[in-house]
Amino acid sequence: MRLAVIIATLGRKEQLARLLEHLERQERLPDEVIVSAPDEEHVRVCESDRYPISIVLGRRGLCAQRNQALKHALERFDVVTFFDDDFIPQDNYLRLLEEAFQEHQNWAVVMGHVVKDGARTAGLSWAEGLQVLADEREQGPIVSKVVDHVGAYGCNMSIRAKFIGDLRFDERLVLYGWQEDIDFTSQLRRHGRVVGLSTLRGVHLGLKIGRVSGERFGYSQVANPIYLIRKGTVPASFALPLMGRNIAANLVRSLWPEPYVDRRGRLRGNLTALAHVLKGRIEPEYIQNITISEAR
Repeated sequence: MRLAVIIATLGRKEQLARLLEHLERQERLPDEVIVSAPDEEHVRVCESDRYPISIVLGRRGLCAQRNQALKHALERFDVVTFFDDDFIPQDNYLRLLEEAFQEHQNWAVVMGHVVKDGARTAGLSWAEGLQVLADEREQGPIVSKVVDHVGAYGCNMSIRAKFIGDLRFDERLVLYGWQEDIDFTSQLRRHGRVVGLSTLRGVHLGLKIGRVSGERFGYSQVANPIYLIRKGTVPASFALPLMGRNIAANLVRSLWPEPYVDRRGRLRGNLTALAHVLKGRIEPEYIQNITISEAR
C-alpha cells in the first residue's frame, strides 16, 4: 500500500520541524508527507533523508488546507493519514495502520487511541509527550480492541483513499474547523466502518498557539453542530449532547476559569450563536466577523 501523511499547519514552525524529524523513526515510513500551510511564513525548510516531503501553499483554514493537500494526494495513494502538527505517534503507528487496512477491507476510516490529550488541559510540551510514549512502551504489548464511531478525531485519522472520491472537508467550517473531522468521516460510513483501534497510540500535545480566540471558538461550539445536524451528516444524538456539555462547562467554569482557557469568551460566543440559532441564522462562517481577542 502507498501511504501519505498530511499535516495542516499554522504558526507552529518549530513544532512542525520536530514532528517531521520524529516521523523518521516510524517502523513503516510514510511514502510521502504533505505539509499544507497558508504561506511559507508557517513552514521552515523541510527535508528528510528517509521520506519525501511536499509543501502545499494556499488558502488559510483547517478545512481549506486539508482539501488542498487531498488534491495533491488522492490519485497517488491508497491510504491518507491526517496528523495534527502537535500529535506525536508511537513509532509502530504506521506499520500497524497499514496492517489493519490490509486485513480489514471493509474499514473506511481508522483512528488511533490518544494516550494523553493536552487539548483537555494546559497542554503538553514536546518532552512531556515523548515521555508519555516512552512510559507506554515500557508497559508492554497493547490488547487490540476495535470500537465503531460516528466519526473520527481529526488529530489522528486515516482514510482509505478510494472511498473519498469527490468528498471534501466543508469549508464553511472556517478557520479552526471544529467538528469538521466528524462531518467528513461520518459521510464515509456508507463505504465501510469508521473505527478506533486501540493498538494505534499517540499523544496530542494540545498546543494553544495557532488556535482561534475564545469567543470565536465558543460560537463554533454551538453553530457548527447545529449546521451539521441540518446538513444531515452528524446525528442530533451526537451533536446536541456535545453542544450541551460545552455550554454547561463554559457557564460553570466561567466563574473560576482555568488560566489556559478563555471560558468567558467561549460563553459569549455560545450565547451569540444561540441567539442566531433562535433567529434561524445558521452561519458557521460568522466567526470571521467576531473581533479577534487573545487565543487561549
